[in-house]
Amino acid sequence: MIKVSVIIPVYNVEKYLRRCLDSVINQTFRDLEIICVNDGSTDSSAEILEEYKSKDERIILLNQKNKGQGNARNSGLRIAKGEYIGFVDADDWICLDFFEKLYKVAKKYDADVACAEIKRPHANGKVSNKLRFKKEEVLHTYTEKYAANNMPRQCYVWNKIYKKAELERQNLFFKDGVLFEDIYFIIRFIYFSHTLVTIPGVFYYYWANNKSVTRAMRDKNQIDLIAARADLIKFSRDHHIIFDEKYYIKKKITYKFLGIKILRIDEWETIKKYYLFGLIPFFEKRISL
Repeated sequence: MIKVSVIIPVYNVEKYLRRCLDSVINQTFRDLEIICVNDGSTDSSAEILEEYKSKDERIILLNQKNKGQGNARNSGLRIAKGEYIGFVDADDWICLDFFEKLYKVAKKYDADVACAEIKRPHANGKVSNKLRFKKEEVLHTYTEKYAANNMPRQCYVWNKIYKKAELERQNLFFKDGVLFEDIYFIIRFIYFSHTLVTIPGVFYYYWANNKSVTRAMRDKNQIDLIAARADLIKFSRDHHIIFDEKYYIKKKITYKFLGIKILRIDEWETIKKYYLFGLIPFFEKRISL
């Protein structure tokens, strides 16, 4: 059996794709199946994928019409043969011992999911820590697992590997045709899985790409984010999960004058908060359910 299947959805990322692929094919852990899903790219991404495929027999290339990142990941999931599954976004990259360390520790504890730390490099050279672990730790309760991964604030799928048998047991796939599909997927997998292990000193590099799909589709971004948060609220209520009130935001309203943000109103289920110039809190109103 292949030990790890790596799924990489690709859409118009010619500027970053080589960096991503180099970090995967040069892993110290060689027993990989690398599934690249070209999701209808119109730039040179398809040609770059063909080039790498010709050099590395572990690469499997799927070409499809543009259907979105969730659909592309699902296409990879349906053919993946690995004992564990990992996801890497095509504008990001990973440290060279990423899969070696995650797989070894996952096997050590027979974990359903193993988690790496997250670093976020910026174009100015600054690198911020998005997620850090103090120690190797095995967690079982959903509250421990959520807290360790700073969820639901950070619902990322790509800094982890997942036991394929557990994915199949849950019959879990990404929601199709939406942005923020990570939220739907990860909130469920972590809740229903049995064992999660954190691994310090292993890094996923999350690139701050200003031209990413999520940033580019602003209107759809807001619509899908509200829908994902609504799903999060419903899931938490159905399973008696208590999150901080700030995660239950329903909508944001912004008022501008001559292009200057004058007022922002954030509405949760139980409270409205008002911000002068979009930054300075000056009033809040409780809402009766």
